[in-house]
Amino acid sequence: MSVDMEELITNRRVIVCAGSGGVGKTTTATAIALAAARRGRKVLALTVDPSKRLAQTLGVDRNNDRPVPIPASHRADAGIEGDNLEAWMLDPSVVADQFVNRFADSPEEAQRLLNNRLYRQISRMVAGMQEYMAMEALYGFLREDRYDLVVLDTPPSRNALDFLYGPSRLSSFLDGRIFKLFLPEEEGRRSFLRRAASRLVNGVNAAVFGAEYYLELQEFFGSFSGIFRSMNKNAADGLSRLRDPENVAFLLVTSPASTSLTDAFFFRRKTVELELPFRGFVLNRSQAAAGDRVFPDASMFGGTPTAVQASALEKLVRLAKVEQAAMARDRQLLARLEEDAGGGLAVALPNIPSGADSMPALVHLGDVLMDA
Repeated sequence: MSVDMEELITNRRVIVCAGSGGVGKTTTATAIALAAARRGRKVLALTVDPSKRLAQTLGVDRNNDRPVPIPASHRADAGIEGDNLEAWMLDPSVVADQFVNRFADSPEEAQRLLNNRLYRQISRMVAGMQEYMAMEALYGFLREDRYDLVVLDTPPSRNALDFLYGPSRLSSFLDGRIFKLFLPEEEGRRSFLRRAASRLVNGVNAAVFGAEYYLELQEFFGSFSGIFRSMNKNAADGLSRLRDPENVAFLLVTSPASTSLTDAFFFRRKTVELELPFRGFVLNRSQAAAGDRVFPDASMFGGTPTAVQASALEKLVRLAKVEQAAMARDRQLLARLEEDAGGGLAVALPNIPSGADSMPALVHLGDVLMDA
């Protein structure tokens, strides 16, 4: 079934922009959010760790503790008439704090965990925490039903699959034997041998880490293991929701770089395997649509260039041939993406040398996407 961007932003509740790091996911996601808001939908642009310049373009601070409306002046610059665009450039630790406060057994237990010095390092200790927190934030907004459309820019990563596999990696860690070594065990539920073994393990760990630090380590893992049960349930439910083809669309963002394309095609195969609703490719920073450029020739100088002009023309021709080769390459790439999309989108976004983090540039990219 053939789709276009107009259909996606009109009928879907979630558009996920996925891809390897550095291909322009955040820019693409923001352009889509602006285009949807310009068409009257209530939109949330949800992103992790955006550039400072992009945050300034939208007029919001990074790492707020909740979504905030885009200022009226910035909406006017984008041609958005209502107050129907919000953004959350979230800090995963903020989402983690909110989760702890919501699911801890008591306010006192929540505060103990929040004050634990190990807790603040969890995103570095446990692979997948950043990806999990993006999933948790998305899950919460779907549950609240506050927005017509959430445009999710997946977390910055070298691997496009980290967003989907991160929560399962976290789950594997928290269910693993090493993790369980640090969990306090109830005395009444252990045999004599298990109590003796536990005392031995605790003694070794206390000697290695220091008694005070090991006690804090046990306190952290003990508190977090209980909260994890709720986290694990939400992760499974969130992934299930992302498989809904009526409400969700995955767009794979890539660039002409060979490594990015390899990741994109690999991710495309995984969308089939994981039953995710893939809806198309976005080839970012491309020369595929640059067909209106004029090739330099002698007519630029009235047909009879001077020696200086001829020298300049020779240099221009060399540069133009490089651009022509890039255009031919990117058109071939776009044709390959169109074939692999199987009726989905395959759209090329232009390369903007000055950067695509100004409002006019973002609006222009949104218009290109809408016209595809």
